[in-house]
Amino acid sequence: MKRVILCRPEGPRNVGTILRVAENFGPVELWIVSPARPSLLVHPDFDQMSHGAEVARSAIVVVDDLREALADVHHSVGFTARVRGRRTRDDWRKLVPGCLPIGSSADQRLALVFGNEVTGLTSAETDLCNELAHVRTSSEHTSLNLGMCVGIALADLFTGTKVHAAEPGGSMLDGEGREFLKARLREVFADGVVRPGTPQVDVEEMIERVFSRAALQNKDARAWHLILKTLGSQMSPRDLDLTLHEKGGRRREAMARRVREGQGGPEEGEGSSQEQEKG
Repeated sequence: MKRVILCRPEGPRNVGTILRVAENFGPVELWIVSPARPSLLVHPDFDQMSHGAEVARSAIVVVDDLREALADVHHSVGFTARVRGRRTRDDWRKLVPGCLPIGSSADQRLALVFGNEVTGLTSAETDLCNELAHVRTSSEHTSLNLGMCVGIALADLFTGTKVHAAEPGGSMLDGEGREFLKARLREVFADGVVRPGTPQVDVEEMIERVFSRAALQNKDARAWHLILKTLGSQMSPRDLDLTLHEKGGRRREAMARRVREGQGGPEEGEGSSQEQEKG
């Protein structure tokens, strides 16, 4: 399954366009993180640009934090026009072959993460993505509208078929599983082995950098947890307020929270984006 995540979008026209294009190249989930405008999903421009996708509007999920949107994701690609830190950005087209099996799987979830139209993704947001990508353009004009960028990415992943069962070979570790593994690694190696100060910081940064980005399968995590338990770790997911979630449970929890907070249906939510909105 594919999930488009828009971080802090401002433009209702962009989000409406993205909802439409997600219907064109679906199945695709649309999640919005901390929308910049509370009226985003009830704005007339959103209604105009999402015309024909009225049913899909009710499926939009709005959350406050990118970690929550990535909790049940098995692989994520952040799209950024700017270099963030010293991380390598790959040409999106080179990443497509590796993303296709995940995005078309019924059991795994691929997230395509886009930032605000003006500022793009923050360094903290790109740190949560397994890979970073950019869409190559002509040197004469390098700026891409957010809706166009999302459309290109989804079109490249479109197979013309519905999701299918995963091929043999093991399933990918999701975002919540990564957070638990990283916390346990920090407990054993950063807090329990090296001395405080610079060595401890270096180990913590290494764990965050390597285990946030590595292509990890569930069996890799099980092996690491066995090692960590042997080394004395008794940490459990409950210690981090993490719970195993059923398939689709994350979305249902987010929707239920919006109802409890009095936001009503998804039409009253907010959204987020990546590149400058035009038109």
